[in-house]
Amino acid sequence: MRMTGIFRSLIAILLATIFSVSAYAADIKDPENTLLLELKYGTVVIEMKPDLAPRHVKRIKELVRQKFYDGLKFHRVIDRFMAQTGDPKGNGTGGSGKKIRAEFSNLPHHRGIVSMARARSLNSADSQFFIVLENSYHLDGKYSIWGEVIEGMEFVDMIQKGYGKGGTVRNPDNIVTMRVAADVQ
Repeated sequence: MRMTGIFRSLIAILLATIFSVSAYAADIKDPENTLLLELKYGTVVIEMKPDLAPRHVKRIKELVRQKFYDGLKFHRVIDRFMAQTGDPKGNGTGGSGKKIRAEFSNLPHHRGIVSMARARSLNSADSQFFIVLENSYHLDGKYSIWGEVIEGMEFVDMIQKGYGKGGTVRNPDNIVTMRVAADVQ
């Protein structure tokens, strides 16, 4: 009997999640260029910017549709700066294996911007990205912006912060799921 109660609770949570994601999808202007990033705290809606970074948007959507990001850690989070994820190794050294040429724009790195992480080479972005927690204009023209959080930034703010200058997180939060809104409807 106890298992039945747990099962009912899990079904109720699953249905609530499905309906809440569907509610977001119904209000989205361009579902093909919108991501639903599910965190344990809630859903983050990211509007992608194919006009600014078409190669990056295309690659991110490919990875999302492969469910590449599901379960990945926010391995580097620096309070009042940014939250970084997208590394399958979970330590900042991994990627999908496909580099993307830089696509810099004039859009500033203000709070909520989603931009590609990279190594020293300007053309080394792969699968890792970060969400800007506070205006960080010193990044402008150095990192490819491909999206912006349009809803759910309060959930991004709840992501476990790291320690020290590097922002390494001891008990990192994970991406639960990441989906293209057009695929959810």
